[in-house]
Amino acid sequence: MPQIQQQFVDLALQMGALKFGEFTLKSGRVSPYFFNAGMLANGRAASALGKAYAQAIATHHQDVDVVFGPAYKGIPLAALAAAALSDHHSIDVPYAFDRKEAKDHGEGGVIVGGPLQGKVVIVDDVMTAGTAIRHSVEMIREAGAEVSGIVISLDRQEKGTGDLSASQEVERTTGVTVTAIATLADLVTHLETKGAENGHLDRVLAYRDQYGVN
Repeated sequence: MPQIQQQFVDLALQMGALKFGEFTLKSGRVSPYFFNAGMLANGRAASALGKAYAQAIATHHQDVDVVFGPAYKGIPLAALAAAALSDHHSIDVPYAFDRKEAKDHGEGGVIVGGPLQGKVVIVDDVMTAGTAIRHSVEMIREAGAEVSGIVISLDRQEKGTGDLSASQEVERTTGVTVTAIATLADLVTHLETKGAENGHLDRVLAYRDQYGVN
């Protein structure tokens, strides 16, 4: 596993953002693992998270003009990613985010931060149904900008309502590539080297056999 993915998985485990056990998902499936990016909530984790997003953007979307984070969880991610892009990759670009409701006083509108122009990369934590991401894509395109990429923290790589995962469905409907810092495949690699003795690997592999996508 590449170093950035390994560091991300290790951090998520240390902070309790990634857990193994039995977790009932919104879909009703009983998953052998659960990821909650909201647990990455101290300075050390925030710094590492920003670096991970910046690395993904710098690797796959070097021509970025704006980093956009959908409200609410995407807001700090956009700020952290933009800061890390400047600090570690000498890429100095604005970041922006949306409000849930339009503001009718002051500067008004639903967009806060830099203007939506040029090539915009969307950052978010995980993708369940992809509804918020699709809304963001539409908003950015309506502003006259181009969505050049989407970066999420973890791709569960499992089927949604059909044979495609949420990220694959978003790619198909929007034409925008989705990049994940870590994937289910990375978790499997981690367990193969560090966690097989707990039985977690067998349960994750069985879950992937049942619900995984190609």
